[in-house]
Amino acid sequence: MCAEPIADEHQHVVNLESRVLMCTCRGCYLLFTAEAAELRYRAVPDRYLSFPDFAFGSTEWDELQIPVGLAFLFRNSVQDRVIAFYPGPAGATESELPLEAWQRIEETNPQLAQLRPDVEALLLRGPDRDHPDFSAHVVPIDTCYELVGRLRSLWRGFDGGQEAHAAMDEFFAKVDERSRPAPPADAAGAPR
Repeated sequence: MCAEPIADEHQHVVNLESRVLMCTCRGCYLLFTAEAAELRYRAVPDRYLSFPDFAFGSTEWDELQIPVGLAFLFRNSVQDRVIAFYPGPAGATESELPLEAWQRIEETNPQLAQLRPDVEALLLRGPDRDHPDFSAHVVPIDTCYELVGRLRSLWRGFDGGQEAHAAMDEFFAKVDERSRPAPPADAAGAPR
């Protein structure tokens, strides 16, 4: 965005129209942090939240019609809808969410109102042989694409293979470590 050199550790902004992530220096990043401003770009925050009491199980997963055990969902403000992506050998695959299913999940989990459009995602991981429960976290959107890139580079066979599963376990361990419990929401869904 400017001529300032960018360090290895840097922030990102999202182009709201193209959904492209852009690397930025700290100064440019700060220009796009005002959430209420009508801007073309939005700064990606560095917030990690967990939902220890998330009301979500296999019924809700099936209603979302996501064919794999890992997905991230975010509200696209330009299209005014929630979009789901799941990783695979070709990268992130977009999935149309059934609107009614998502609305039921939001109503059951009012803390989801805290999800910032375009820049944060709800990261869902389904149960498998090593993890018996669903997990749900709010993470920065760039973190989701980092996971997708990592899995794409390691993917082998139909289910990703041992290396991809180990990378997922390592990734979720870091997400768990960084996450703090989401603040409670009032009856209207706003954080308290």
